[in-house]
Amino acid sequence: MSKSIYLDWNATAVVRPEAAQAVMRALELGGNPSSVHAAGRAARAVMEDAREAVAALIGAAAANVVFTSGGAEANNLAIDSAVATGSRRLIVSAIEHPTILEAARASSAEVEYLPVDRRGVADLDWLRERLARWDAADGRPFVALMLANNETGVVQPVREAADIVHAAGGWLHVDAIQAVGKIPVGMDAQGADTLTLSGHKLGAPQGVGVLAFGPGATLVRRQHGGGHERGRRAGTENVPGIAGLGAAARLAAEHLADAGAQAAWRDAAAERLKAAGAVVMGDGAPRLPNTLQVAAPGFPGDLQVVALDLAGVMVSAGSACSSGKMKASHVLTAMDQGELAGCAIRVSGGWGTTEADWNRFADAWLEAHQRHAARRAPAAAGAEA
Repeated sequence: MSKSIYLDWNATAVVRPEAAQAVMRALELGGNPSSVHAAGRAARAVMEDAREAVAALIGAAAANVVFTSGGAEANNLAIDSAVATGSRRLIVSAIEHPTILEAARASSAEVEYLPVDRRGVADLDWLRERLARWDAADGRPFVALMLANNETGVVQPVREAADIVHAAGGWLHVDAIQAVGKIPVGMDAQGADTLTLSGHKLGAPQGVGVLAFGPGATLVRRQHGGGHERGRRAGTENVPGIAGLGAAARLAAEHLADAGAQAAWRDAAAERLKAAGAVVMGDGAPRLPNTLQVAAPGFPGDLQVVALDLAGVMVSAGSACSSGKMKASHVLTAMDQGELAGCAIRVSGGWGTTEADWNRFADAWLEAHQRHAARRAPAAAGAEA
C-alpha cells in the first residue's frame, strides 16, 4: 500500500521543521526566563521574540499576549475573567468548542446559547434582540463567538457581532484557534476584546497557547504562585514550546496566501463526493480554505473514518476532542442537520498537504461509499420483502 496521507490537520498540525529546530535551540539554552543571569536573559529574549511574532500574526500588542498551556486554558481564562469581573450571564454560540461550552457551564454564571442557521452561521438578529433587553442585574454582557468552526470551517460574522456586543457595552471573546494561519486575523479588525490561539494548530508543538486581550477586557489571574506573564498567569513559562510557537507564527504570516490555495483542491474533491450523494456542511457559507465536513446519508461517520484509515487516508469524525465518543456532533445538531449529524466526517489539510492528497481522499471515499452502498442493498431488499 502506498504511504498514508494525513488529512486531520484541524485536530493537530504536523510540526514544522523550523519550529522543531527552534524548540531544540531553546532546550539547549537552559535558564529560567525569570532569572537575571545570562542564561535567564537568553531564555527571556527567546520568549519575547516569540511574543512579538505572535502579536504581529494576530494584530495585537505584544504586551497584551499571555502565553498559556494551550487553547483550553486560554479559553477558560477568558471566561473565568469575565465571571470574576461581574458577568452573571454568558452568551456562547451553540457551535463553540467544548473548551468554551464546558467552561461556561462550569462557571457560576447562567448560560444562554446563540443559535445558528442550517449553514452554521450565527444568528445576529437573535443576538441584537437579546442584548437590547439585557438586564443590568446580569452584569456586563459577555459573548463568545468563534472566528471559524473547527468542524465545518464556517467563518463567523465576528466583526458584525462585535459591533452589536460593544453597542450594548459588552465583551466579545473570539476563539480564533482554527482560523489563525488560514485566514487573516486581527484583533482590531475583528473587534475582539479577547482572542485565543493554540500552537499545535499552527505547526508548533502541543502544550502552548495564547490569550490576547484588548482594552475592553480585564483579566483576572486564576493560576497563582508567581509574577509570570506580567502577573497574569503564574508558572514558569514553557520556553521551548513558546520558541516553537514563535517560529510557526512567523511562517504562518509569510505563507498565509498559500493556505488559500487549498480551497480549490478541497472544492474539487467535494464536487466528486456530492455527485455520489454526499452533503457538504456549511455549503454556501464562507469557510476556511482547508476544511471540508461532508455527510453521507446512511453511512455513519465512524465507519467512514475506519474505511478511509484502512485505505491509508487519515481523517476524523468531527472535533478531535469528541470524535472518540461516537455521538452526534453538537455542531451539526445545532445546525438542525438531523440524522446527518451522525454521518459526517471532517477532512482538513495543512502546510504539508498537496492537491494529490485531496484527490486521493476523494478516490478512497468514493470506493468506500460504493462498497457500503453495495452491502446495504441486499439488506434493504430483504426489508422490503
